[in-house]
Amino acid sequence: MDESRRSRQDFPAPPPQGPLAPGLDGALHGSLLQAARDPHDVATLAFAGVMAMAGTRKPPYDALVAGLSRADIADLVAVHFPSDRSASWATRATEDATVASVREDEFDDLVVLLDEHATVPCRESRWLARALATGCMGDNHLWQDMGLPDRRTLSRLIQQRFTALFVRNVGNMRWKKFFYRQLCERAAVPICKSPSCAICVDVDECFPRDASHPRERLTFGGAHGEH
Repeated sequence: MDESRRSRQDFPAPPPQGPLAPGLDGALHGSLLQAARDPHDVATLAFAGVMAMAGTRKPPYDALVAGLSRADIADLVAVHFPSDRSASWATRATEDATVASVREDEFDDLVVLLDEHATVPCRESRWLARALATGCMGDNHLWQDMGLPDRRTLSRLIQQRFTALFVRNVGNMRWKKFFYRQLCERAAVPICKSPSCAICVDVDECFPRDASHPRERLTFGGAHGEH
């Protein structure tokens, strides 16, 4: 059967939601997940979260997904949230030209980095690159600014859709810091206080305390082991 014609009953109910991220538009988030083709898909969760966190970001990144036009957003919604007949997102959608005209920071560099490392270059990868870059414009941990339930969900998204970057992050560095470090390495800009992560006073800021990624892994040398 054509996937676009399958009934809502063919898909599981939206996953139970824990505490909402501060500032997340619960009504928009809920309506998108209710309308989702697959509410458990990590890309769908990322799009719903980034769109619902728009009100927490400063202009021009208070767009639903910065760098996507209104037509792009309409296509994204049609693919991931096909039952959204209320078009609750429409009043928040803006044209890409509005965003591009006032962009003055690293957003474009992040998009280029992500586009270059898409596991499968395609339209959806392009949307996800801009969703991740939009989340990076927030002030908190990236998974929080993307409205995701936890960091593992973000890691799963990057593992599936930007596999080369996931593999490169051998020390499990916090994702926003990892992306920015990649930009600095590209520009040959030194950003670290210490030659090794293992002896750096800021190690807790860069790496979460996760038993599945022992800190001992940071002690070896080379590009991946250095802070």
